[in-house]
Amino acid sequence: MHRLEKLLWAAWPLLILTIFAACSARPNEDSEFKRSVLRARRERDQVFKSGDSPIPEEDKARFQGLAYFDVNPGLRFKVKLNRYPNPQNIRLGTNTGEIRSGLRYGYFEFQVSGKTCRLQVYRLDDAQDAGAPNLFIPFRDVTSGKESYGSGRYLDLHENTSGMYELDFNQAYNPSCAYGRGGYSCPIPPAENTLPVLIAAGEKAYPLAREHH
Repeated sequence: MHRLEKLLWAAWPLLILTIFAACSARPNEDSEFKRSVLRARRERDQVFKSGDSPIPEEDKARFQGLAYFDVNPGLRFKVKLNRYPNPQNIRLGTNTGEIRSGLRYGYFEFQVSGKTCRLQVYRLDDAQDAGAPNLFIPFRDVTSGKESYGSGRYLDLHENTSGMYELDFNQAYNPSCAYGRGGYSCPIPPAENTLPVLIAAGEKAYPLAREHH
């Protein structure tokens, strides 16, 4: 056996371990991600059932949890916030006819099913609470009005100094006005944030909502 062959043979077990580690890292990462999402959903359901939630009081006794798409690690993206040099003032309409003002702050770009998608990112003037997320991403997609709430869903992010974010559609949630209890003013996603793709992740339409319309 030549010297090179001996070296390659000796290195083979290490190579196998390296390949195995590379192949197994992502499944392990995805499993942990799924567990964390499911844990957060259980906590959210508990708050909705027992806390001061937007669910009508008459629903709480039979509330079995919100409806969700299956956890989908493929709809989680590492994206850069492309900030506008001179952000424009925007006025977002709400379900009550009120106006929420703010800035069109920047945008995210990512690909879903081979299509390049863009979402505008807003900073609302009234989102000033200390520690609260201050980047607001309302959107609609092909599931809107079918599996998910017709008026659209939301994502929130905390602004950071790196400019890089995890845009995770598994965290997409319904506005408070989706559950049938009055007294909420919810921004309606503007047309520019309508995605031409299926975002089968995050919260679905509220299961009991039809009883309030």
